[in-house]
Amino acid sequence: MKTLIIDYGMGNLHSVKNAFDFIGEDAYISSDISEMEKADALLLPGVGAFPDASDMLYKSGIADKIIELCGKGDKPLLGICLGMQLLLDESDEVRLSKGLGLVSGRCEKIADTGLKIPHMGWNDLVLDDKSCPLFTDTKDGDYVYFVHSFKAALDDKKNLLAHTFYGEEIPAVIGNGKNVFGCQFHPEKSEAIGLGILKSFCEFARGRLNAECGMRSAE
Repeated sequence: MKTLIIDYGMGNLHSVKNAFDFIGEDAYISSDISEMEKADALLLPGVGAFPDASDMLYKSGIADKIIELCGKGDKPLLGICLGMQLLLDESDEVRLSKGLGLVSGRCEKIADTGLKIPHMGWNDLVLDDKSCPLFTDTKDGDYVYFVHSFKAALDDKKNLLAHTFYGEEIPAVIGNGKNVFGCQFHPEKSEAIGLGILKSFCEFARGRLNAECGMRSAE
């Protein structure tokens, strides 16, 4: 089972790759659209500003391929930090920018509640959907590492899989209820808990791949 870490010019690629190596999962980095089709699962990282990332994704054709494979299709996808925010419909960071539209909602600035922004450091999770396949080894109160100034504002509560508190409720894990997931925090920097979430994503993707192989064999 191979996971492609998408290189579109704005990701913490090697720290994510190192995390996959550490948990013994096969992952590789590429910007080649044809490689996205061959991979069993996709990971969309991201560090920086939403509009710059949106421009790079759409101009390169990567955005359309992600939408084809993961929106219209059912290839597993995990977005991390900015990569999670890009799963949404749009963002008003700097200027209105288009997201991938895989999870209904928009990206907006964290509310000014007197706390320092960006939200940076360790914070605990509250699991809204304990049946989420990413939470095989995750429980309420587990701490993960955040660095962000913007948050997801979801249109439907069913897409909220976990949250944290930082002056207000902050979505920490979102998803489309099928094959697309996003983590606002950095699992690759969140020690055992984060590595467990990456491992669970790989197990989820592996399970879907095995099911597809089984169906093909039956045909």
